[in-house]
Amino acid sequence: MKKVFLGLVVSSLLTVPVLAQAATWEIDGAHTTVTFKVRHLLTKVTGTFQQVSGEIEFDPSNPTAGSASVTIPVSSIDTRNEKRDGHLKSGDFFDAENYPDLTFKSTKFVKSDSGLKIEGVLNMRGVDKPVTLDVEFLGSQAAMGGEIAGFSASTKINRNDWGISWNKTLDTGTLLGDDVEIQIDVEARKKG
Repeated sequence: MKKVFLGLVVSSLLTVPVLAQAATWEIDGAHTTVTFKVRHLLTKVTGTFQQVSGEIEFDPSNPTAGSASVTIPVSSIDTRNEKRDGHLKSGDFFDAENYPDLTFKSTKFVKSDSGLKIEGVLNMRGVDKPVTLDVEFLGSQAAMGGEIAGFSASTKINRNDWGISWNKTLDTGTLLGDDVEIQIDVEARKKG
């Protein structure tokens, strides 16, 4: 009887489904783009950050168990205008001398109709504020001697929430808008 019972226990253990584990994906800065848009007078000016690093813990079969952390050096800002880039790095805006990096750390991954929402904390100028990214997982595949994954994320923030409020008042209104549109297109490589 003991042998039969032991056999049933072993058999049932072998048929328990194994839960997939989240993989760690390292952001490939050379194939990742962080862009932003802000209104300037009547149009929108686009800028990019040329450097980005970080890691994403993600399992497509259990996306809500994910996590992400990203670091972006302010010094890598590029709006195709050296004078404007210098002003953005100054104390009027990002204050790169005292706050050299922008950071994002997720607090929760949530399923949504369009894919995922990643809730987290964005730190700029030493100020932590919550943001939510709308994220699409683009898939993963074997490539270049490993495995890569793609993600596309977007959000909109109000720069004043982080103390970035420099502006000029003109006869027709203000020089800059307060809302900043952010787009992040990530290619990441599986670690290990």
